[in-house]
Amino acid sequence: LIKFKNMSLEELMSTMREEMHSAENEAMKFNTGNKSAGTRVRKHMQNIKTVAQNVRQEVQAIKNS
Repeated sequence: LIKFKNMSLEELMSTMREEMHSAENEAMKFNTGNKSAGTRVRKHMQNIKTVAQNVRQEVQAIKNS
C-alpha cells in the first residue's frame, strides 16, 4: 500500500507520472491477451485517482495559506 498523504506537490505529481507509466505498460500487456494485467491497470488507475485527490487538497491548502 502506497502512502500518498504528507507528500509535497512535486512528489505527488511525480507519483502520478510513475503510476501512469506503469498503467500504460500494463495496458499494453492487457491488449496482447494478458488478462491479469487488466487488474494491475485498474489498481494503477485507482492510485492515480487517489493521488489526484491529494494534489487537489495540497493545492487548496497552499492557496489558503
